[in-house]
Amino acid sequence: MPKRSSILWAAAILTTVAPDIYFRVAPMWSGAEGGVFFSWVSWGRCTGYEVDSQLQSLLDPVWDFPLLWFGSAPLIALAWGGRLLSERTGRPRLGRILAHSAVTVMIVRHLPSPLLFMLDASADRRCMESWGPLEVTGWGITMDLYYLVPVALVLLAVRTPGPSRRGRLARTGTAVSLAIMIIIGAVADTAAGKVSDSQTLDCAGFGDGVASELDGREKGFLCGIRDGAFGEGVPQLADLPDRELLAYGRHLCELAVRNGGDINAPAVSKVIGEMNSLVGPLTRLCPKVAEVEQERERQRQAENDAFIAAAEKSCAAHPRHRPRIKPVRQVRATMWTEFWHINAWDEGSEGGEVGDMIADLVGSGPGALNIWAADEIGHACVTGEAYRRRPPVETRGWEQVVEVGYETAKGVMVIVDGEGGRLPNLAAGGPGSYRVRVHVRGRKTAQEHIDAPDGTVQLLIMVFPGAEKNPVIYRDYPPRRPRK
Repeated sequence: MPKRSSILWAAAILTTVAPDIYFRVAPMWSGAEGGVFFSWVSWGRCTGYEVDSQLQSLLDPVWDFPLLWFGSAPLIALAWGGRLLSERTGRPRLGRILAHSAVTVMIVRHLPSPLLFMLDASADRRCMESWGPLEVTGWGITMDLYYLVPVALVLLAVRTPGPSRRGRLARTGTAVSLAIMIIIGAVADTAAGKVSDSQTLDCAGFGDGVASELDGREKGFLCGIRDGAFGEGVPQLADLPDRELLAYGRHLCELAVRNGGDINAPAVSKVIGEMNSLVGPLTRLCPKVAEVEQERERQRQAENDAFIAAAEKSCAAHPRHRPRIKPVRQVRATMWTEFWHINAWDEGSEGGEVGDMIADLVGSGPGALNIWAADEIGHACVTGEAYRRRPPVETRGWEQVVEVGYETAKGVMVIVDGEGGRLPNLAAGGPGSYRVRVHVRGRKTAQEHIDAPDGTVQLLIMVFPGAEKNPVIYRDYPPRRPRK
């Protein structure tokens, strides 16, 4: 065997075992231990990835054969030995067949993944995400290409001498193709960690975003995660690179679609966990989830409308109050509370301080009024009456009757509830001092029974001019204090 061929065979073996030697020696030099673990999710159906997965699953048992350990160094050594033996026995053709067989095995092992990866990358850049984190994929592709170097060395070692222009062109083309693949892998690896900010994504909608490689759904999803543009944002995911974040979103979308678009399905909710604010951004990325969530919201709205209608119907069924003197105006409304109270403020005094609640029913301060209306969150059937003079005191049929003072510099006392509902202005005499007399029935039932019927709590609020400052309790019972 020519010396040149022996050198090429030896170089092929050294090339295959070099990575294993390095990874065994390098930790001893650096003292580093342990490793880094990655997980990822796939996107859609990508032909290259699907074919590669099936191919690797089929051939994995073959790659565990000892001849293919250490980068297939034993296989190359066996082919080299067969080549030497075949030349000594005068059958060189058999040696070339053994060498070509070893090369074929290595090509089958290391060439499909780079080619299939390039197929996916050229078909749809998002398919690159299916292959996993590009930090890992890029390294794997690079190593596959590296192990084609001993293939070239073996082919050179068994090449029949003689000039061939066509052979040189073919080898040059192969080398250029491999270089291009390595460069593309390196560029993709560099872009893998990109984290687009809200300005780049144009989350504000001013049209000055520069992330042209992303479509509207992708931008909407990233904005919802990082900027809170469609909800609260998801701090747990906000720092992930675009690629990983979009891959995660597509995985959730695919999982949700398999479960009818329902994010509450056990398989989906298990993945989302405590990240409830992820739902809003996900509806921007996944049309099926958006469709299901819109239908769910429609059902919730319908149920809420039915609940409100039932409460209003119950309140309307109560007999109207028949005042003993004629008021300037009398209005009725179903009013909803947040944290027990309905309120009134003079213009410019919104959010002003209210004094102690008298009998836990009504409290007032300069331009401010609080009235208990329901046990925490609920509703009350409210009648408001405005007078120009003091009406007679009525206590019959009421559990509590309490009167307090109210000052308005602007002549405004509009009672509002927690949902934005309001009564007309009850300060009929304009700016000045007023008395507010509050009557309530049904309070005891509402506090003692969590499932009290609609319309249980009834309030009658009489407002009339009066300079008296001190509160007056006309009727009371030992009420249970509201929860705080």
